[in-house]
Formats: sequence, structure tokens, C-alpha cells
Amino acid sequence: MASEYRRRTAAVEIVVPVHNEAAGVERSVRALHDYLADRFPLPWLITIVDNASTDDTWERAAALHADLADVQAMRLAQKGRGRALRAAWRESPAPVVAYMDVDLSTDLDALLPLVAPLLSGHSDVAIGTRLAAGSRVTRGPKREAISRTYNLILRTTLHSGFSDAQCGFKAVRRDVAQALLPLIEDEGWFFDTELLVLAEHNGLRIHEVPVDWVDDPDSRVDILRTATDDLRGVGRMLRRFGRDQGWIEPAALADDRIVPTELGSQLVRFASVGVVSTLLFAVLFAAFYGPLGAVAAAIAALAISSVANTAANRRLTFSQRGRRGRRRHWTGAMAVSALPLALDLVALAAAAAAGVTSTLGLLVALTVANGLATAVRFVGLRRSMGR
Repeated sequence: MASEYRRRTAAVEIVVPVHNEAAGVERSVRALHDYLADRFPLPWLITIVDNASTDDTWERAAALHADLADVQAMRLAQKGRGRALRAAWRESPAPVVAYMDVDLSTDLDALLPLVAPLLSGHSDVAIGTRLAAGSRVTRGPKREAISRTYNLILRTTLHSGFSDAQCGFKAVRRDVAQALLPLIEDEGWFFDTELLVLAEHNGLRIHEVPVDWVDDPDSRVDILRTATDDLRGVGRMLRRFGRDQGWIEPAALADDRIVPTELGSQLVRFASVGVVSTLLFAVLFAAFYGPLGAVAAAIAALAISSVANTAANRRLTFSQRGRRGRRRHWTGAMAVSALPLALDLVALAAAAAAGVTSTLGLLVALTVANGLATAVRFVGLRRSMGR
């Protein structure tokens, strides 16, 4: 690996992977350099990574480094965009590492919104998206259909929550990149998807920026081969997750990777979820009371509303994402649900002893019983969610 070494520290290092781009690399890098010098308010550095070009790309990249103080160049003996990003990001000392395609299809005004949430600590990974509201995209119907189909496949198979896996405009916090890189197996075009899927799998926060994007008519990407490789990658990720693999080592990230929340705001969100859950319980109990009887109706309504309550609190109250800790969270939540169940049975027994048989009367008794268990439920959920 040949490199032209870094001249200064930057807040953001922007990697431009290239392969046989001698015709356009100088024009694009100079355009990027001029934009950053004139309009980007943070310290920056451009790194050109030539991955096994067979034309004059490396010579032109080295010349750019010699001519521009804020440009460095790296040369790899093997081909692969993922390999290029891995090599550059692994060595970077910048707090945020980013990359963009050399054709500059994405409007550069999206760069600051892309990296700002990472530097502020709000997010861990940021992506440009061509498929969200607010994006303006110019490309042919064939590429549009392929892109939307691929992202639909990711949502249905890997349950991804991000909208655009393939846009060549992404940024990552350096510590997050260092934690994820050992888990990423692909060295080619699927690298992007694998990065995002693994980040989501580990509960990391992905920020999306709608972008203006114009298709490069000179793109030499082999669509059929790339699509085939991507589908193989999806299958490989499904097998990994099926084996419960793909987890970041616990010590690899600081504890502040989870969104910090104050106790007061947690209580407000918990109470809001509780109101909705109480209404759901009441509706279900009223529906089940006639055919099932009071005890069975209470058990069924509590079971369904507890599942909904736990899912909502996990995501909304305690800001938990992804699969990490999910089994522990649900086990703890179900254990906590034993108390309201016991109190509900006691309340029904007391109502029966008092001769209360109306749906409204029983609901009042059950609501009081569930209310008594609320504080214990909050403490138990908070403990099981690691808060």
C-alpha cells in the first residue's frame, strides 16, 4: 500500500475511492476541494484511495496531493470500494470519517447536514438518501426501479429501517467505524449495506439526509453483477443473524452511544404510553368479558396490552433500538407483568365478593389495580433496559 501521509488533523476526513478514474478524478477532487475551502465551516481533509487502477489514476491522485495541501492519496494493490473505505477509515484520526463517489452525483450542500449530527453526538452513522421526502433525484427509470426494489428487499428480509442503502454519500463517527469494521466482511459494493445493517443490528443511531442527486451517465458499475453480489450479501447477513452473530464487542464503544435521557422525560413518555395501554386494556377487557368471563378476559387483555406496552416503552421511553439486549428486555418486562396480573386477580376477587359484575365496575377495579403496579413496572423496565 502506497500512501501520501496526512499533513494535519481534521474534524472530518472525506474519502473518495477511485478505480480507473483518470479521466475525471482531477476535475472532481478540485471541485470538491474548492467547495470545502469556500463553504465548509469545519476543518477537513480529502483522501483519495486508488484501489488497483490500471490507468493513470494513481499518478493523477499523487499530483493532486502534491498540489493541494488538504488532499492526501493512498494506493491499494487490490480492487474493491469497501476495501478502500476500510483502509482509509481504519487509519484516520478524524472524529468523523465520510465518503462520497468521485462523480459527485450528490449535491455537496448536503455534506454539513450529514456530518453535524455525528459531531454533536446525536447520531452514530449518517447517510444521504435519494428515496425520502425532500430528495430531488434525476436518473433513469431502470436505476430508480432497481434501487427501490433493493431497498424493499432489505426491509422485508433484514427488517432494515433506513431508506437508501446504496447512495454514495455517508459518514460515520470514527469510534463507531472502528467498532464496526472488524464485523464487515464485504470488500466491494455491499460494504455500505453491511455497515448499515450491522449498525442497526447493534442499536446504533442512523441519521438520514435527503439529497439532491443527479445520475452519472458515464457510470461503469456492472448493475447485474452488483445486484447478484448484493443478494448474496443479504443471504449471508441472514445466516449470521440466524447464528446470533454480528455484535459489537461491549468495550468497543463508549457508554454514551445510547441516547441519554433524563428521568423526568422518561416518566412523561412512560405515562403517555401507560395511558394508551390502559385504554387498550379497557377495550380488550370489554370485548372479552362476555364470551370469556372476568378472569380470562383480564388475563387476555393484560397479555396483549403488556406486549404493546413493552414494545412502545422499549422504543419510545428508553430509546432502545436493534436486537442487542432484546431478549433480556422482554424477559424483564414479562417478569414485571406478573405483579399487575396478581393485583388484577385480587381486584376481581374483591369485586366478586362485593357483588360487582358490571363491565364498568370491574374496569374501575382493574384500573386501580394496574395503577398500583405502575411504579413497580417503571422501575423494573428501567432496570431491564439498562437505565
